[in-house]
Amino acid sequence: MNIVNDIKKKVQDNRENIIQFLRDIVAIPSMDGQLKEVGERIGAEMTKLGFEEVRFDKMGNIMGRIGSGKRVIVYDSHIDTVGVGDPASWGWDPFKGKVENGILFARGTCDEKGSTPGMIYGLSFAKEMGLLEDTTAWYFGNMEEWCDGIAPNTFVEVDPKIKPDFVVIGEPTKMQVYRGHKGRVELKVMSTGKSAHAASHHLGDSALYKMLSVISGIRDLDAHLHTDPFLGKGTIMVTDTRISTASINAVPDGFTVFIDRRLTFGESKEQAVQQVKDLIPGYLRDQITVEELFYDEPSYTGFVFPVDKYYPAWALDESHPIVQAGQETIQRLWNEKRVASKWSFSTNGTYWAGKAGIPSIGFGPGDEIYAHTSHEQIPLDEVVAATEFYALFPGMLSEKVNK
Repeated sequence: MNIVNDIKKKVQDNRENIIQFLRDIVAIPSMDGQLKEVGERIGAEMTKLGFEEVRFDKMGNIMGRIGSGKRVIVYDSHIDTVGVGDPASWGWDPFKGKVENGILFARGTCDEKGSTPGMIYGLSFAKEMGLLEDTTAWYFGNMEEWCDGIAPNTFVEVDPKIKPDFVVIGEPTKMQVYRGHKGRVELKVMSTGKSAHAASHHLGDSALYKMLSVISGIRDLDAHLHTDPFLGKGTIMVTDTRISTASINAVPDGFTVFIDRRLTFGESKEQAVQQVKDLIPGYLRDQITVEELFYDEPSYTGFVFPVDKYYPAWALDESHPIVQAGQETIQRLWNEKRVASKWSFSTNGTYWAGKAGIPSIGFGPGDEIYAHTSHEQIPLDEVVAATEFYALFPGMLSEKVNK
């Protein structure tokens, strides 16, 4: 039996089902972590395709188990999305979407619902063809947009309390294997001042003005941060501000800036925090403070899992068995060698690989440059072809691990 040909035939026979499933789930809004409705639709598809266990976890993520082998792998796809912004900027319904030249334009297509149909159908086909005999596989459709890694953290520590052996992350990779990305720490810098009427501003003490040298220092610091040969250069950016003022005719008595600090290898969280503290003039150090952000927002089920907003950088060596299994899967399916690369943004790999040390790779249809834009898109041929990868991969991983 030629397993590759059998997978390709099975996928092509189900092409329309795969595409319709994608269109169904992108048509269901799942902004702000509201996964119930889209999770129910995904759960129904897993049940139809023979998954042995399908349920929501305590946080409200949808999960499905298929196979019962000793090795545990997780296919991770976040199914929440960012908002649509101004609907008029789309030119079409951002959820129903439109198809032009084989490309589906809709919110959530590449970030990241586009990997879900292939993962679910692929695992079903893998079970049918005997590729899960030594494997228990989980599909994990989760919330990620507002706090990377929180959902896999609960997977391991809360529900179902399983630490998988390997993970495949479905964020867009242009159909290449990705093996890492930079980390991140989110910070806020807060200054205090004294309110007064703007007409008599000399009686006050502007919290905003105190922050100006810090902001310019952050801007200038970005050019001088460390560079890693694989992950690239660390970055820092002021991304948001908050002001406390009695009115638009008053001196601000409080000012906060929020910072996105991307960490490459060779940089630590502590170093990044200290770099910002060092930008504060000496005479203002009792009036300006730096803090790491903390996430403790409840999910739509009311579940709370408090975590620091620190996300480690991670990367696997190209020789790692899971990376090699991914590359071999591409070679067997499409007779190609593709460069194993990295994301520019952050994924749930910050927990899986960065914190928990679980070997992880990325593979998904689409290109991350379209994420969060009003022209978000995904090639439907890639969605279908990715199903072949997700089906064959468990077999390739078994070959590499069992050598």
